[in-house]
Amino acid sequence: MATRVLIVDDEDNHRRTLSIGLRLEGWVVEEAADGEAALELLEHRSVDVAIVDLMMPGINGLDLARRLRFRAPEVKVVLTSAYHLSERQLERAGVGAIGFVPKPYDLPDLVRFLQEKLAKPAQAQA
Repeated sequence: MATRVLIVDDEDNHRRTLSIGLRLEGWVVEEAADGEAALELLEHRSVDVAIVDLMMPGINGLDLARRLRFRAPEVKVVLTSAYHLSERQLERAGVGAIGFVPKPYDLPDLVRFLQEKLAKPAQAQA
């Protein structure tokens, strides 16, 4: 079964480019332009992983990750931004994210990163 991904990014170009790239790699992709749209989408569809931009109006990436941690704990969250976030900062944020990927994306590296993170047992990622 193909991995189901939700891309949450208010920047259309980033969201659509990543969506096309992941689809070409065989992934099933959903898109949301903001945190509210992502939460609404997840009421009707399930995904394996959400790639969430940190800097969005309304519900920002950290807030969305926190909400997903409690509302949809089966969804693994990867945060992304043009601004760097260290593993230590990610852990201290307490959002349950499995990793951080800086923008701009290198699609092959991102796919390898996701495959590696999704292959690990859930308890090893906490």
